[in-house]
Amino acid sequence: MGRCVVECLEQHGEIVPDELARLLAEEYGRDPTRGYGAMAHEVLYQIGQGIPWAQAAGQVFEGMGSFGNGAAMRAGPVGAYFAGDLGRVVEQARLSALVTHAHLEGQAGAIAVAVAAAWTTQDHALDGRGMLELACTHTPEGETRANLRRALAFPLVRDPEEAAALLGSGHKITAQDTVPFALWCAARHLDSLPEALWAAVAGGGDLDTTGAIVGSVVLLCAREGIPEDWLAHMEPLSAGVRGRD
Repeated sequence: MGRCVVECLEQHGEIVPDELARLLAEEYGRDPTRGYGAMAHEVLYQIGQGIPWAQAAGQVFEGMGSFGNGAAMRAGPVGAYFAGDLGRVVEQARLSALVTHAHLEGQAGAIAVAVAAAWTTQDHALDGRGMLELACTHTPEGETRANLRRALAFPLVRDPEEAAALLGSGHKITAQDTVPFALWCAARHLDSLPEALWAAVAGGGDLDTTGAIVGSVVLLCAREGIPEDWLAHMEPLSAGVRGRD
């Protein structure tokens, strides 16, 4: 799904909701057994069947829309692309979430991750607390922002298991109980992608989502990048990034 965001940005220079919805639905159609959550199955299948994305996203959870963590999981590239213009980061992150997450909390999670990713491309002091503070400041009011405040107040030297117990680590599969912990893990280890990911794993919960969020933020500033043995086991990029390195 993150690859679809990148493809939309490469083709249009911004998030075009109709186009992103199409790309996401096509990606889902290529491999619907990949491990999508129940809400994603429902929304992306309906978009693929021709139902407008606003209708498909808006009717789930009795019309409330989803506040799941999937929009946050794919938002890192938005922050990297528009880094230097936080107003656009916030706007474009919201649009990237809107096509599947009509609930404001789902959008807030995407905004928080995108802002954090934008920060890592601009600030090389690796001040994790500064990153959390900026993300919290630009996240709309609500439960996600409230938990980001708790993450900001929780010392980075504490164990990830303790942070997960306080903030949640995705067991509820919501933005509120996933994004604050993931960004806390990123803030704790901005200089090391492996250490940041191991911290996320230590917290349990929705591991693929917290790992994706942490990776999308930390990789933008970690000095050593991705370990060579990890690159050797990387899944090939197919479909969306066609023919590109």
